[in-house]
Parts: sequence; C-alpha cells; structure tokens
Amino acid sequence: MTSAANSNTDFIDLGPFKSAQGVVALPGSKSISNRVLLLSALASGTTRLKGLLDADDTRVMRDALKTLGVGIDESDGDCVVTGCSGVLPKDAADLFMGNAGTAIRPLTAALAILGGDYRLHGVPRMHERPIGDLVDGLRMVGATITYEQNEGYPPLKISKGQIRTDEVIKVRGDVSSQFLTALLMSLPLVARNEVCIEVIGELISKPYIDITLKLMNRFGVTVRNDQWQRFYIPANQGNPYAAPGILHVEGDASSASYFLAAGAIAGGPVRVTGVGRNSIQGDVAFAEALNRMGANVMAGDDWIEVRGVDTPSGRLQGIELDCLAIPDAAMTLAVAALFAEGPTKLTGIASWKVKETDRIAAMEKELQKMGAFVESGDDFIQVTPPSKWQTPATGVDTYDDHRMAMCFSLAAFGPLPVRINEPHCVAKTFPDYFAAFGKIAQGSTH
Repeated sequence: MTSAANSNTDFIDLGPFKSAQGVVALPGSKSISNRVLLLSALASGTTRLKGLLDADDTRVMRDALKTLGVGIDESDGDCVVTGCSGVLPKDAADLFMGNAGTAIRPLTAALAILGGDYRLHGVPRMHERPIGDLVDGLRMVGATITYEQNEGYPPLKISKGQIRTDEVIKVRGDVSSQFLTALLMSLPLVARNEVCIEVIGELISKPYIDITLKLMNRFGVTVRNDQWQRFYIPANQGNPYAAPGILHVEGDASSASYFLAAGAIAGGPVRVTGVGRNSIQGDVAFAEALNRMGANVMAGDDWIEVRGVDTPSGRLQGIELDCLAIPDAAMTLAVAALFAEGPTKLTGIASWKVKETDRIAAMEKELQKMGAFVESGDDFIQVTPPSKWQTPATGVDTYDDHRMAMCFSLAAFGPLPVRINEPHCVAKTFPDYFAAFGKIAQGSTH
C-alpha cells in the first residue's frame, strides 16, 4: 500500500492483493458506544466503559457531554462517566456535533426533554440530514425546538418546554431508526405515567432498536415492545437510570463486514474478534448473507471467521437480499458483488439516501467505475460484476463517507490496483482501518 497527502492529493493505493488471512481485533461498536455514553451521563452513579470506540463520532459525543458538565475520565484507558442523575450540570451550551447521527439525535431528544438553552450544529452534510420527524415527536410532548436555517434539518435551537406524556407519541419508522432510539432513551426521564410511542409505517433497522432496548435494560429501564409498532415506557418517579458499574462495549459488527468479506473473496481464513454469535448487534447477520453467497462461515461467542467459499466454481454467488435490518453492512455486499457470479440485488436500503452521503447514488457511480453494470432505485441497488475489470485513473471517490472508503478497499482483491481518495474519512469510526486491512491483505504486486 502506498499513500500520499498534500494540498493537492489525498489518497491511498491498494493492491492488487492475491489473498487475505489473519486475525483482526475490532474497535468498539459506534452504535453501542454513543448510546452507553449518553445513558451513563444520564444515570445515577458511575459507569466504567471498557472497549469504548475512540473515533471521531464518539469524540463528538464525549466532547458534547463534557461541555454539558458531565464528568468523563479517560486517564487509565477506560472511559469512566460520572452520571448526573438526570439533571445536566449546565443548562446552556453550544454543541458541535460533526456528522455524527448517533450523537446528535439522542442528544437532541435528551436536551429537549430536560430543557435549557442549547444549540446543536455540525458539518455542512449534517445540515442536510433530516431530523424533522424526531423534532415533530418531541414537539408532541411539549418540547420547544426551532430550526435555525432549513425546516426539518439542523442547526437546532432548544429552549425550555412544558413536557407532557399523557398522549400517544407518534414517530415515523421509515426514515431512520435513530429517531425512535432518541425518544426511547429520553422519555424515561419524564415518564410520570406509562408512555406509549407509536411507530407510523414500517420500522427500518429493527436490530438497532433492539440494541437500544437491551442497553436501556442494562441501565435499569425495561421497555415493553409490542410487535415493533408500539413501545411502552414504564412510569417512574425521578430518574430511572442507574449505572451498571462496568460495561463492556462489543466490537463493531459493521466494521467486521469488510474483513469477513475479504476472507470470502480472497480465501481466508480471516477471523474477527470482539463480536460473535451472542452479539446484540444486527449487523452480525452480514455473516449469514455471506454464507448464502457461498462463503464458509464459522462463529464462536466472541469471534467470527470466514474461510473462502464452498461453491463448485470457487466464487461467490449473486443473491437477492432484503437488507432492511443491515443497512450499513449491506454496502459491503454491494462491493463483494463485484466478485460474484451473476447479479446481486439488495433491497430495503432507502435509508442509504440520508446517511453520510446519498449512498445509493455514490455506490452506483463508483461501482460503475470498476466496470460493473449497476441499476438502482429509491430502495434497491443491483450489481452485475464486470466482464472486464477497470480501475479509475482518478480513483474511487469516498464523499467524506467512512463506509465508502472501507468497503471499496475490497476492490483491491481484483486484478488491478485501486486508489481510494480521501481515506482519512475512516477516522469517523475506524481510524486505523487501512493499517488493519494491510495486515490481512497478502501478496501485493503493486
């Protein structure tokens, strides 16, 4: 691998690699890390978080909580959070949230429920990512939130509201599961009676809601889930969240997908540690998708391993798969489809359009650069592998989207070298990604 960075260039050249083999210790899950940071801050008592992800998105959350007066000590390698018992020390703050959806959405809900004088803003792309459905749900309970610029999008201003929870709270489920997560985590702070949240439409990314419910339970709040359409938060008097003492953060299952796919594409064995068959993360289902494509997959309590493929041709097989439950890991399948026999069609991916970039459009454009035939719509992408591999002279563009950079690294197992532009964007969730990838990628001729 070679890389360059100056005022005019910022790229990394990869491959072509002949095989993949090795063991990767995964960084902590972003989804779990940002949820437990907020829950620890709201709880009574002190929580020691082990294995917390150290990356841009979690730094955004930690910095915001520190600005709000929450005690966070990382001097001994763990992250020790002194909870504020449901009352934030500072009732006024200006908070920069970068492009971290898992930070701005639950924090917006918590601050709106608790009340105060707060401003939340981020990078330009954050101001293009919708938050209106969450704000509508919060306004239903009396929160006071105004848009600084465009209706339905950050930046936001939050003021003191008169919170009431005596009516059913409705939230759309088909835009982002993070809206429901935000309401679920914040409403226990004011649930003097049982609170019902009703989901309008189909709830996407159910496994992410499952993560939220399981983590809330670790902090002492048990939510009743009625068929993923209604959620009942129990009544309480005072702050219901209690620190669990020590909490271990699982490895990131979305990040595991790149290494597992490498094992399937390039022989393996490749093993990831820190996540396994007992994971609370839905993206472990990515391993099942690889298995359907013909990969040889094994798993233990805290590891997953892939050893090549079990098909007559020795190649992955194209499949059609509903990816509603694994939207992030589905991006890895789209690139793995370059190496499959026949087309691969991924459906249930409408949420791609409101992520760090419009991932459907970005994926289509960059896969076409590799020579693939790609069709797409509002909720699907179909990839037919190239009859003749190409490598774009200008490189693969990443759109400041960490997952674009990571999943297209897999193209380096093709017959031609691949240039990834702006590789530094992986710092959002996996700062050391390319170093870890380089350790398993074998036989470069570049």
